[in-house]
Amino acid sequence: MNVLSVDLGTSNTVAVLAAYGRPPRVVDVDGASMMPSAVFADEDGKIVVGRDAERRARLDPARFEPNPKRRVDEGTLLLGDQVVPVTDALAGVLRRVVDETSRQLGGAKPDEVRLTHPAQWGPVRRNVLLSAARQAGMGANLVLVPEPVAAAAHFASFPGQTLAPNQALAVYDLGAGTFDVAIVGATQKGFVVLAEAGLPDLGGLDVDQALLEHVGRQVSHREPSRWQSMLRPVNTADRRAQRALREDVKAAKESLSRHPQTEVPLPEPFDDVLVTRVELEALIRPGLLRSVELLAGTIRSTGMTPDRLVGIYLVGGSSRIPLVATLIAEQLRVVPTSLDQPETAVALGAHHVPQEGVTMRTSDISNTIEDAQRTRQVVTPRPGTYPPQAPPTGATPVQSAFPQSGPQRVPTGPPSGPTPVPPRPPGPPAGPNPSFVPHAARPASSGSSNKPWYIATAVVAVVVIAVVSILIATSGGSGGGSGTSAEGGCDNRQPDDKGFSGCMRELAGSVIEHNECSSGAVNPTGGASLETQGATTASCTMDDGFTVMYMHFGSSENADGSEASGQDNARQYVDTINEQLESLAGLGVEPENGEWSGDGLTGDYTVFEAQGLGVLVFQATDSPVVGVLMRTDSASSDGGSLETFYDEHVKPGTDGGA
Repeated sequence: MNVLSVDLGTSNTVAVLAAYGRPPRVVDVDGASMMPSAVFADEDGKIVVGRDAERRARLDPARFEPNPKRRVDEGTLLLGDQVVPVTDALAGVLRRVVDETSRQLGGAKPDEVRLTHPAQWGPVRRNVLLSAARQAGMGANLVLVPEPVAAAAHFASFPGQTLAPNQALAVYDLGAGTFDVAIVGATQKGFVVLAEAGLPDLGGLDVDQALLEHVGRQVSHREPSRWQSMLRPVNTADRRAQRALREDVKAAKESLSRHPQTEVPLPEPFDDVLVTRVELEALIRPGLLRSVELLAGTIRSTGMTPDRLVGIYLVGGSSRIPLVATLIAEQLRVVPTSLDQPETAVALGAHHVPQEGVTMRTSDISNTIEDAQRTRQVVTPRPGTYPPQAPPTGATPVQSAFPQSGPQRVPTGPPSGPTPVPPRPPGPPAGPNPSFVPHAARPASSGSSNKPWYIATAVVAVVVIAVVSILIATSGGSGGGSGTSAEGGCDNRQPDDKGFSGCMRELAGSVIEHNECSSGAVNPTGGASLETQGATTASCTMDDGFTVMYMHFGSSENADGSEASGQDNARQYVDTINEQLESLAGLGVEPENGEWSGDGLTGDYTVFEAQGLGVLVFQATDSPVVGVLMRTDSASSDGGSLETFYDEHVKPGTDGGA
């Protein structure tokens, strides 16, 4: 099978092809291993990409966009007098890659295309990438691979480098547009992102800007107006001068990675400027120190230390800057690793991500970006993925994107059922998304446990899934009304001062009286409170590391125009969680199902436990209310089972106290 992987980067795009049973190789486009991700809009609206776009930019820079990926959230680009959808711009870049690949395959198309993406990208951004790929003619067999997972697979593919099950690797990715860090763990079936974070304001372009400003401070006093005209061009001549200046500054930055000093050529009337590596390092040291601090904080969030990692792997073109490795070695006492070309590591690694990882993937959205904005969908992560938790100091969590654990095959048909999309705020990634990995979920030392640590981390993922994965659309529904309906009087979701509707109080019983309860989805792992827009939610914190959450679902409109009642949505949520729990059977622990009755109510439940952590999901018969009992702190537990605790303290009709 011929497989093409594409790493569409901020400044450059890299494609790798594995064809006719041969090892993966980089696809040369226009005679080079990296193709600029740049686009240029002709006067007739035609999109020119790559080096041709850069050449055309010299004639009319206003029609040129060098970094379309950085503007993925903007929807459209204004290139000269042409309004170009971002999807069209990205599709133009991808089409050039697939056309060159097809030419090298004698006119055939790849059987499978793997597209890499930042781990922090949520469903809307991933959808833009998918729409662009389909528009570029890449076919229906598309697979999404998170960039840090691909980088880890590339690291493990080298002779002498290992990433065995229960081991973890830190991926330090300093690209042109952003800085990303991820801790990637190996399991028996593939790789999983344990924690990830990022800085949207740090990348190679920011280094270029710092050096440009430094040069300006040396020469701008000679003729300030001329310098400002290059920085803020208003005509074609000034735009050409600015573009030439930025290209020379970038070349100088790259030269300083190899030499101690270099000159930056400047246009008249300015003299050329000599810059040294020492000067550049002084300019960028604060930003790089932030990246190393974030790296250290993300490692800590997994419960590990740098010396317990297999290594710290440098990828991204800007990781070539010598100061990067120096600061990591100084601050973390670990010498980082850089293999082959850091620019091609992600694209090459995508080929080495095992197919078994597909079974651990997150459900993805296959409709277009417009459909994603029109229809609401519930996207429930598979066990093995890690939701956002409290980030390292100074950063904010990503609220709607889950790091993906392995390739995600993109379905060719539309999703079925009411599947609303979690909202994502506009703009660049909001910062780190470190995962909660409690003590019991860390890799066990020799002899401390006879179960692999990834079982415990999978359980933690399922526990938090119960909190963050549900977003039910109730626009136009009966959620806020009052009165009686076929749902047994449960159509009134108006909460009281503790966040409980009347129907929620029936299911909660005396739990409310004996515990600290409040409205909203209290994060059981100690992070910030989480939103469950469209559902009335309340949480109660109990002793011994237990948390119980109650959710009252409203009605919603399905994609086909039919109405789903609150009872239907609650049942679908329970069924979805049960599917996630059942998929963990391959880890050696199976969920158990049962029935309950109490205080005149009856219902069913599903419970899953491993290494003292677990989740029990319960629902009353014909009710739109669901309860989720979680234990996320095994150290404080007395060893009693979730099932026993539920039967004695949470089930309607019990004393409600721990």
